Amino acid sequence: MKDDHPHEEGHGHRHGGHDHGGGHHHAGGHDHGGHHHHGGGHHHARSASETKIAVAAALTGAFLIAELAGGLISGSLALLADAGHMLADFASLALAWLGFRLARRPADWRRTYGFDRFSVLVAFVNGIALFAIAAWIVVEAGMRLREPTQVLGGLMLWVALAGLVVNLIAFRILAGGDHGNLNLRAASLHVAGDLLGSVAAVAASIVILTTGWMPIDPLLSILVALIILRSAWRVVSEAGHILLEGAPPGFDVETVRSDLRQSIGYVVDIHHVHAWSISEERPMVTLHADIEPGIDPMRAVREIKQRLAAQFAIVHATVEVECGVCTDDVADPHAHPQRGAAC
Repeated sequence: MKDDHPHEEGHGHRHGGHDHGGGHHHAGGHDHGGHHHHGGGHHHARSASETKIAVAAALTGAFLIAELAGGLISGSLALLADAGHMLADFASLALAWLGFRLARRPADWRRTYGFDRFSVLVAFVNGIALFAIAAWIVVEAGMRLREPTQVLGGLMLWVALAGLVVNLIAFRILAGGDHGNLNLRAASLHVAGDLLGSVAAVAASIVILTTGWMPIDPLLSILVALIILRSAWRVVSEAGHILLEGAPPGFDVETVRSDLRQSIGYVVDIHHVHAWSISEERPMVTLHADIEPGIDPMRAVREIKQRLAAQFAIVHATVEVECGVCTDDVADPHAHPQRGAAC
């Protein structure tokens, strides 16, 4: 069988009980589909996103020290919370940039899928970091509410305004990127949360300057923490789903099985369907196709893969063709001799 899979010879990955190793043979026919290169447009989008993240990281890192100093001098929890979030932003943006850099490296014999999933791992770590930051803000705010601390509203206002400008610029830069990329979305959520933190700090400083009511500082910090938690949950759940080999969004096994049987008349059954994603942009599927005797296995593989690409946007598929008997389900190959008709 022709193998258009660009992995190194002798690699293996196992799904649904069958082993896709080098030099293997399957009943009927077997072909790997989908190439591990991405189109020029995809490369351009990644390159543009990488540049945007680098610029946003530089802006964030440059202002971090100033905001931290302002928070310590003024005594504002809102500024310190924003500075802590900005520190996590800088780390997350740096990791996101590294994720894009590593994803450009080609696959090798040890990592036959390449480094695309590193960016998903970065997004997951960034989401966990957001949870930690939000928890710290809530705990510190609770302490401030029990024992109010004097805050220098004037200094707080000027530092918060400067932080707001920096975050607006960084958010605008990232907003023009490829938001189909989970890594970029996670980085954008960090900056969006930081932007909200700056808005809260500005609002708190104005209230303190006009009324002298100090509890507004920790109260607005808690509000920002809750917004951060919501964003963090979305990133962690999506990245975790990919890392746990969950099915791509919208993929339903029964729908795929029914569609292939109805659209390709000689397909008797579709089973052992396993779908997952290397990244949010690279869905994959393996399946067994039971076809009628006399059908060319290569034709069946080709038409099934074409249907998967056209109907379900899955361009990397591994299809094992069978005629009447599934070798994975029969421990004794001679148990059903009447069903093992040649394709």
